[in-house]
Amino acid sequence: MDNFLKNEYKSFIKLLVGTNKKVFVIFVSVAILQTISWYLTSRNFFRENFYYNYFNGNTSADLYEFLYWFLSDTFTLLIIPLLIIKFVLNEKISSYGLKTGDFKTGIKFLIIFSVPVVVITFILSGLPEFGQAYPFLKAAKYDLKTFILFEISALVYMFAWEFIWRGFMLFGLEEKFGINAILIQMLPFVILHNGKPFIETISAILGAMILGYIAFRTRSFYYGAAIHFIMFFSMDLFVVLKNY
Repeated sequence: MDNFLKNEYKSFIKLLVGTNKKVFVIFVSVAILQTISWYLTSRNFFRENFYYNYFNGNTSADLYEFLYWFLSDTFTLLIIPLLIIKFVLNEKISSYGLKTGDFKTGIKFLIIFSVPVVVITFILSGLPEFGQAYPFLKAAKYDLKTFILFEISALVYMFAWEFIWRGFMLFGLEEKFGINAILIQMLPFVILHNGKPFIETISAILGAMILGYIAFRTRSFYYGAAIHFIMFFSMDLFVVLKNY
C-alpha cells in the first residue's frame, strides 16, 4: 500500500510539473480567488462578522454590506489577478484585455447590443421575479442618493467581474485553447448565476459566449463590461421607476 501511494504521488507530481504553467496558474488561481470571493469578500461574510456586531440598527447597514461586497470583491477579482499577471506570469496586463483594443469594432458592438438589452430589461423588469430581485439593495428603490452610490459601486464591481472571466481567464487560456477559451469562461460565469431568476440564468449561457466573443474580437473586455453594466443599471432603473 505504501509503495502504491508513493508511486501515485510521484505520478501526480510529475503530471503537475508537466502541465502548461500558464494554464495551471490561471485555473488554480481562478479557483482560489472565486473561493475567497464566495467565503470572505461576500455579503454573507459581512453579515456574519460585521453586520450584527457593529452595524445592527444602523439605517445604512445594508448599504455598507453591499459596499463591502463590491469593493472587496474588486480587490479579489481585479487587483490580485493583475498582480499574478505581472509577477507570476511575467506578462503585460494589456495582453489580458486591459486596453481599448479595436475601438471602432468595440463601439459598434456596444451600440448594437445596448439597444436590445435596454428593451429586454424594460420588459423583464415588469415581471414579479425581477421586481423582487432588483435592485439588490432594497433601500436603493426609495432614496436617490443611495441608488446613485449603489450603482457607482456596482460599476466598479462589474468591471472587476468582467475582468476575471473575459480578461484574466479568457486571454489567459487563449494561447492553449484558442477560441475555445470562450466556452471555458462561460461555465463558471453561468454557474455563478444560479439562484437568480431562471430566465436570467439560462440567458447567461448565450450572454457569456457573446461577451466572450466581443472580448476575443476586440482584444478588450471593456465593451462587454459596458454592455453588462448597462443591463444591470437599466434593470435597476426600470424596476425603481415602475415602483413609483
